[in-house]
Amino acid sequence: MADTGTSPDGAGSPGEGRYGERVFRPDRGGEGDRIDLGALTYDDTTMARLRTLGAGPGWTCLDVGAGTGTVARRLLEEAGVAEVLAVDRDVRFLAAHPVTGLTVLQADVTADDFAPGLFRLVHARFVLMHLPSPRHMVTRLSRLLTPGGVLVVSDAVDLTTASAPDTPYTRAMRAMWQGLRDSIGTDVSQVPRHPELLREAGLESVAAEIHVPPLQPGSPISRFWADTWERAREAMVGTGLIDDGQLDEALRHLGSPECVGLSPGMLTAWGRKPAPEGVL
Repeated sequence: MADTGTSPDGAGSPGEGRYGERVFRPDRGGEGDRIDLGALTYDDTTMARLRTLGAGPGWTCLDVGAGTGTVARRLLEEAGVAEVLAVDRDVRFLAAHPVTGLTVLQADVTADDFAPGLFRLVHARFVLMHLPSPRHMVTRLSRLLTPGGVLVVSDAVDLTTASAPDTPYTRAMRAMWQGLRDSIGTDVSQVPRHPELLREAGLESVAAEIHVPPLQPGSPISRFWADTWERAREAMVGTGLIDDGQLDEALRHLGSPECVGLSPGMLTAWGRKPAPEGVL
């Protein structure tokens, strides 16, 4: 999940109120590996969509909340784009893997002075769901597009609804989402509205899709959630929806063949900035 550097109230104040400081500390051992497990799960889907939308030679791209930079590097190495500006609040993971055409910028994307230029592609994955005003951020990101440019946003969709089977896995997932909302402001309840936000920002050809990776013992996504639960343990137990023993049971369940629950999906929505006739 991306680290945007903002507090749950959007103030972006320093200290433990900033997103990531309370739960997903970038200086905590193994955090880069946890992020990479998510990348192993979702990068192929992300890259397929970006390339279908035209990302390729000559494109300048902005990757917001770039994490360890896996999408940014693949845009350069596989899609052959001209340049990628990779932005995150903490860039230690990005700086560790430099490649030609990749520029790293340490910045708070919610700051009023964040204006890095104009781009053919603006991509933000697992960013909006952590911000107090996704609508405001979509509007700001859309203004960074060149005419004909495309904005692509992806976030998690919770599938542990009231009708889902009551299992150790679903109970842990519900506690995780509630705990993250209480502690760092993460809110996935509005993610299905992302296409609406893109239309409100004036973008055209808006569409969306959902990818749901299978939960399998030892798979990257199962390992990602196990690590995420451990890091979020205090916040999860603090909800009262689960205790330490039940969370340990859920971790065992997640690693077993009996875990047949649905992993959170990744909803990806996109839209293009209107361009003069004949400009693609």
